[in-house]
Amino acid sequence: MPGVSLPPFPDDLPTVPLLVIDYALLQAGDEHEIQSLWKAATELGFWYLKNHGADAAVNAMFEMGARTMKLPLEEKMKFEQGDRGISFGYKFAGANATDASGALDSVEFINVSKDDALAYPTVVHRRYPSTVEDYMESAVRPFVSKGMEVNETLMGILNDRLGLPPRTLAGLHTPEEHSGSEARCIKKTPESQPESPDKPAIGAHTDFGSLSFLHNQLGGLQVLPPGTNEWKYVKPLPGHAICNLGDAMAIFSAGILRSNLHRVVPPPKAQALFDRWSLVYFTRPGNSVSLAPLTDKSSLVAEAAVRASENQYATNVTAAEWFARRIQNQRIKNRKGPETWMASRGTEHKREAN
Repeated sequence: MPGVSLPPFPDDLPTVPLLVIDYALLQAGDEHEIQSLWKAATELGFWYLKNHGADAAVNAMFEMGARTMKLPLEEKMKFEQGDRGISFGYKFAGANATDASGALDSVEFINVSKDDALAYPTVVHRRYPSTVEDYMESAVRPFVSKGMEVNETLMGILNDRLGLPPRTLAGLHTPEEHSGSEARCIKKTPESQPESPDKPAIGAHTDFGSLSFLHNQLGGLQVLPPGTNEWKYVKPLPGHAICNLGDAMAIFSAGILRSNLHRVVPPPKAQALFDRWSLVYFTRPGNSVSLAPLTDKSSLVAEAAVRASENQYATNVTAAEWFARRIQNQRIKNRKGPETWMASRGTEHKREAN
């Protein structure tokens, strides 16, 4: 949180060397930076983003999150997201499974729909705690707008590199259509007893949507690099966002773009004594969008679809259906057995990665 002195990230832990992408250079059309983004998007699906201009909105959102999490649990539970596959609202720690055994997650968060933020004070999906609505115009809407701008810029570059007609991907993510796009503020509180450094606070997963715009100050985020079984930390860098691709982009591109497995574990070593805060804007396709490779719009995607395993990216569902399935089957109250966890998985799940 702003103003809190935090210990540095340990220098003796395995970290993944993410590429650093300069958002200002991308906006200027710098070809070297565009090539770096393409490399990151097609090899790991994660990268750092600097010069994004979101710092003020990020700090205001963390203030909103701190006020919201201080509310009595009884008050927060009035806005709980529930077990029907709806993401918007409050989620209490222990509501979700983190693996096939049914182990519980240890984070609480508040999700605010893009649709509600842009339409406020009109209610599109639901109401939120008073602390959220107090900050809706001063923090939530500016952060959502910045997240939309950044992710649309990134998406436009990837659109062109995939050989798609101009604004094809933008047309699948229009602000006007309701979607699962949302801002999320997450708090992980230290446990009363020391935790295993490998105990997932959020289980291994690929992201549900298209692009994620993440901000955090403490370690804990880990990525499973392709072709390995060793989780590696993503080291937080001051002033740098962490961006990653989700399932929808992997599907639209027939696997050219990578939606990679990641998880959250307790902050490492001395950092474990502090609350871990993170903030994300998730861009997801419009609810009615069919999740399928865009083979009729790009020869590059068509060729990739031929190389892919049979039906690997043929989901036969809409973005809303994909999202609801994954949310619903993570909820511990919906658990019937290991098969429920498997039903919550995305495009690149490995059964051994818990």
